[in-house]
Amino acid sequence: MCKGLATLPATCLKSAKDIKHKISFLLQKPEPQAVDQREIKERSATAAAKRLPDTTDVEKWKESFSHVMSNEIGRRVFTTFLKSEFSQENVDFWIACEAYKNTPPSKMAAKAKEIYQQYVEADAPNEVNLDAATRDKTRQEVEDGSSSCFDEAQKMIYTLMEKDSYRRFLKSKVIQDLCQKQTNCAPEKKGCNWADNRQVLAGGA
Repeated sequence: MCKGLATLPATCLKSAKDIKHKISFLLQKPEPQAVDQREIKERSATAAAKRLPDTTDVEKWKESFSHVMSNEIGRRVFTTFLKSEFSQENVDFWIACEAYKNTPPSKMAAKAKEIYQQYVEADAPNEVNLDAATRDKTRQEVEDGSSSCFDEAQKMIYTLMEKDSYRRFLKSKVIQDLCQKQTNCAPEKKGCNWADNRQVLAGGA
């Protein structure tokens, strides 16, 4: 130990160590604003997850597939249905493509490769149903670093869901149960079991 420090009282050395520890802690502590924003996002996500679809939601979903996909609860209910058909990868891929469009340019190449390996390439863990030409074109555009590399593949999967899965979704037990429970759970009726609706969202068709 340094001779100068050795002559200091033990209490002074302890105080110096405490101050150093506090400074280190403050440097590691996230900015209050960042913490607040994270908490707001988490609360919003939790609130959306708890919210149940109302009659207006369901009626809009019946009007068009775009209403389903543009509505957070609609996507959640549709995903529940796709799980029952073992085709959840389609909506997951579409959502991943939407998120990719908002990826910072510096991270796009890595993100594109990740999405391609997860959903597009042959024998991918969650391979979506694409024809060989679209798959090859997407691979080439990912390699070229194109920011629109998934546009064609995403459009194809969207059309597939709209023409195929969506039609079955409208006739599924998920929608039938929601419509029935919404009818039975009119505001003037008491004792309505909203837990049943949550079970519909969590379960299959």
